Amino acid sequence: MFGKDKNKNEDEEKTFLTGEKLMALRQMLLGIKINVDKAIDMLSKGDDDEGVDSEALLDSLTRLQSMSAEVNEGGRVVEGVFDGENMIGSDGKQYGIPPNYASKSKLVEGDILKLTINGNGSFVYKQIGPVERNRLIGVLGKNDSGEFIAYIDNKKWKLITASVTYFKGGEGDEIVILVPKERPSKWAAVDNVIKAKD
Repeated sequence: MFGKDKNKNEDEEKTFLTGEKLMALRQMLLGIKINVDKAIDMLSKGDDDEGVDSEALLDSLTRLQSMSAEVNEGGRVVEGVFDGENMIGSDGKQYGIPPNYASKSKLVEGDILKLTINGNGSFVYKQIGPVERNRLIGVLGKNDSGEFIAYIDNKKWKLITASVTYFKGGEGDEIVILVPKERPSKWAAVDNVIKAKD
């Protein structure tokens, strides 16, 4: 009897990965693979006559150590995936990203981010695994809700308003956008705006 109840509770506690969580996990694993490949490449270059740049290695280790010290003083680190507006953390929570940061960094849907939440409550984001990008030229418009979009033929992408206003974009202007190379996306990053002639 006890064994059956235990198994029943375990089954109820199981969660299934769907949608954004599955995408976040997939992107995080891809980011880990990229970082492992880079590390292996760096180490393999150490096999030649020149050896490993110990000064650069020491500098990297020192920076990692200082970051760890900051986090240990009451903070924490969360990695996640940019969904076009927010970061979906590996803990399943959604973290708001300032539109100005997303715009200036030209974040693309699927980028892997690291969020350091310091002991004083400040949030520090860092892009650690950018996805491969395609640069496209489309037309700037607005949807029925009055939000900026870029469109090429029948394809449409949502845009962060702060990105469009930074470039002083208006409806009908040509817009250069960045989108993920390997998969479709709902959002695009604004790379530039080509003003329409009056």
